[in-house]
Amino acid sequence: MLEGLHISVVIPAYNEAGRIQPVVRQIPPFVDRIVVVDDGSSDDTAERVDQTGEPRTQVVRHRHNCGVGGAIVTGYRNAMEQGTDVVVVMAGDGQMDPADLLSLLQPVVEGRSDYVKGNRFQWPGVRGVMPPLRFWGGLCLSYLTRWTSGYPHIMDSQCGYTAATAGILRRVAMDTVYPRYGYPNDLLAHLHSAGARVEQVPVRPVYEGQASGLHPVKAILPMTFVLGRSLILRWVRECTS
Repeated sequence: MLEGLHISVVIPAYNEAGRIQPVVRQIPPFVDRIVVVDDGSSDDTAERVDQTGEPRTQVVRHRHNCGVGGAIVTGYRNAMEQGTDVVVVMAGDGQMDPADLLSLLQPVVEGRSDYVKGNRFQWPGVRGVMPPLRFWGGLCLSYLTRWTSGYPHIMDSQCGYTAATAGILRRVAMDTVYPRYGYPNDLLAHLHSAGARVEQVPVRPVYEGQASGLHPVKAILPMTFVLGRSLILRWVRECTS
């Protein structure tokens, strides 16, 4: 626990057998529960988690791949069913530094924020660490998401390192959040409709030669659709509430 709050970490994982064990093992001791959602992996990701022997960990398996957003929603629901107060999301590929977890949680623990996002662009030396495609692509999507989400201060929309109160998550219709690439952008719009106080904190970008998942050609059309859909549905929700 942290300041009397029960903390859960949700780890969405798809074919992360080679990286998942260090992620699980490095979760700080103040975390009460770790939920690894194996999102239809074709490798032995789930078995590798079991091999860690970490007693705080539960593996939830999707029979089919549902997308990172779908995996996170499953983890959110599982954690809230167990009575958690705060849910953190960390990727299963080791690109999020556990040392940043405490600072990510602090705004929530202090009661001044409902949802906290990591901001890699605020980290000193980010240009020398983050691959150029991810850097510039992330910046472009962040500027667009500022407009579609209603949060003009958010600078790193694509960062998946987040902390949320169970209370604010219960106010979001999780079944309607876009489940695949574009999930974090759409979730921000849902949070705005729910009246969430959203804050960002600097987090260290970690890259160890992983190929970028952001292909400029393949991402343009899907993200145009997701962001347009997100904006329109946010306007509808907020005009009819």
